Amino acid sequence: MQAEQDNKKIRLQKFMAEAGIASRRKSEEYINEGRVKVNGKIALIGATVDPDFDLVEFDGVKVQLQEEKVVILFNKPRGVICTNDDPEGRETVMDYFKNYPLRLYNVGRLDYDSEGLLVMTNDGNIAYKMMHPKFVVDKTYYVICERALSEDDIKTLTNGVELEDGMTAPSVVEDIRKTRTGKTSFFITIHEGRNRQVRRMMEKIGHEVLQLRRVKIGILSLGTLEVGQWRTLTDDEVIKLKNSLN
Repeated sequence: MQAEQDNKKIRLQKFMAEAGIASRRKSEEYINEGRVKVNGKIALIGATVDPDFDLVEFDGVKVQLQEEKVVILFNKPRGVICTNDDPEGRETVMDYFKNYPLRLYNVGRLDYDSEGLLVMTNDGNIAYKMMHPKFVVDKTYYVICERALSEDDIKTLTNGVELEDGMTAPSVVEDIRKTRTGKTSFFITIHEGRNRQVRRMMEKIGHEVLQLRRVKIGILSLGTLEVGQWRTLTDDEVIKLKNSLN
């Protein structure tokens, strides 16, 4: 009986992610902050739990697995923070889901000045696979910069840019277009998830980003979603997403 129970135990951060509390990475932060208890005791990183027997609490509230799993595509507006709450009182992504019946969290981030595709979910496994580097999920951005890109600029972006946290992986730059005012628009696809990566890559080669919009993550596309709108993936779309992450 004890061996059978031990086999059902899972990592605490995985349990929290599957319960819709936060991503595994964020759940680890909560554990380190001492905000999580297991059977009345403050939990430590590395703890495992049996969902059927152990009592898990987050900020004093019992954590339970949610039966229904959802994946939502959200077109994040510029000027919205990717967090649950903001000490400065700025608008957050969660403000758009105040009345949603399930607890959601954002998969990855878009910085304050960027807009576009953001995935919201309570499915910890999908979130984990979309964010973990080993699954190599491509992300495509539409960029407008203040002047023309030179051949050297394009080559540098394509081959990798040396940033303060190391060389970026090769990217794909395509559909480069010049405007009448001398600005340039293009699409760039990367698969890393570094903070403000595209903006920092552009800054490194001497370009100011005027607009940055994420239009695709893996097989998921922004499509016709207007800024500030969201939609839930169909069951068939979720199956295709899961298959693409295996």
